Amino acid sequence: MTSAGIDYEPVIGLEIHVQLRTTTKMFCGCELSFGDPPNVHTCPVCLGLPGALPVVNARAVHFATMIGLALGCEIAPRSLFHRKNYFYPDSPKGYQISQYDVPICSGGRLGDVRIHRVHLEEDAAKLVHVGTSGRIHGADRSVVDFNRCGTPLVEIVTEPDIRSPAQAHEWLALLRVTLRQLGVSDVNMEEGSLRCDANVSVRPVGSGQLGTKTELKNMNSFRFLERGVAAEIARQTELLRGGREVVQETLHFDPASGTLTSLRSKEEAHDYRYFPEPDLVPLLVSGEMLAAARAEVPELPAARAARYERELGLHPDRARDLAFRADRAAYFERALASAPDGLGAVELANWIPQLVERIGSDADPSESRVSPEALAALAAMVVSRQASRDAAREVLRTLVAEGGDPRAVVEREGLGALSDDGGLADLVARAIAADPDAADKVAAGNMKAIGPLVGFVMRETKGRADGGEVTRLIREQLAVR
Repeated sequence: MTSAGIDYEPVIGLEIHVQLRTTTKMFCGCELSFGDPPNVHTCPVCLGLPGALPVVNARAVHFATMIGLALGCEIAPRSLFHRKNYFYPDSPKGYQISQYDVPICSGGRLGDVRIHRVHLEEDAAKLVHVGTSGRIHGADRSVVDFNRCGTPLVEIVTEPDIRSPAQAHEWLALLRVTLRQLGVSDVNMEEGSLRCDANVSVRPVGSGQLGTKTELKNMNSFRFLERGVAAEIARQTELLRGGREVVQETLHFDPASGTLTSLRSKEEAHDYRYFPEPDLVPLLVSGEMLAAARAEVPELPAARAARYERELGLHPDRARDLAFRADRAAYFERALASAPDGLGAVELANWIPQLVERIGSDADPSESRVSPEALAALAAMVVSRQASRDAAREVLRTLVAEGGDPRAVVEREGLGALSDDGGLADLVARAIAADPDAADKVAAGNMKAIGPLVGFVMRETKGRADGGEVTRLIREQLAVR
């Protein structure tokens, strides 16, 4: 991005709203739901009727504390709820109960991105635009479903540490899997239980001063986030290169058209007229509450992936693939615990994707017919050359369909590996005789030509021959070192 000698870089911060997986709402006893008929889960408290008093949901506080601990935040022993005043159809009270200057969690980090704060609040109602044109009986209207109003939310605000749309996508994916493994939310972006806003600015490369930021609201998919941020970076860069200024405002990105639309000028804190919520006492997090939250925080995906790399020698991509799916990690570790001598973690881990490919990427491996012990036994048979890799793939298909012991399948189907005692050397000699051109090229040192020779033996043995042994015998008979 160079023009008139100036290179620009983006500076991005995220604000993530997470609906907590509690049974009831944040300040009342109404049941939480998704997809129920409109306005069936309401009461005087969440509708803001006169005289109704809120009561804090203890489970929501517990979940917020778990999130803070997982992100390495400082947990405030005393935090406050405030009223954030604004008028909008989705806010029946005319204000939102949130936390302002004394949040429950502050500081922290996830990966390369610092956390500014984590605070508790309540969700707004849901506006429903009726009809494809948004018109009802000739009039422009929307209707309000108050079922969502009062749902417990945690808002996670990052520091402006993100430098590209791709990094924003990757980091939000890491946060999502972390929250899912904590068990505090289903983080379903399609249903709105995870929503993301992005604060975007650009500045000259090397500058320590932040540019004027804009906010992109309510992006509900990773692709949506990445495309919206990229579009806003391009828009701001074009403005600055044209000698114009970026105006602080809130924007909507339309993923269908790829266009940005201004919603309103960006509000400042004073526009909301924050003041302490008079109907709620300060929130105190005791040592017992901290201990209970800490006891429920499992090993988190990033830490597990790092352990797999450090202790087991897994490739970073394989480590992330396993660690970022709790079901796959649990299955892998059970298989590893049963692995016989001689089977390494790397060899075993390489079989997990092959299992996933056959059962479906969304399936839990532990619910398949292939037990972790069976997969470990199958991998060990390949390592010990009791079965070729091709034969083992056939065995895996059988296990996915029927279950059972891989050793029994190998014996029943006659898929045990062939050795030289089984005439493998004779088959290699036949392969060389059948394709003298390929044999001459291999003999001259062109090992890329060995494929047809190996393929001949594999076809003749129906995949039972060990590829490594076949290659060794070919080199031996052609006197190739």
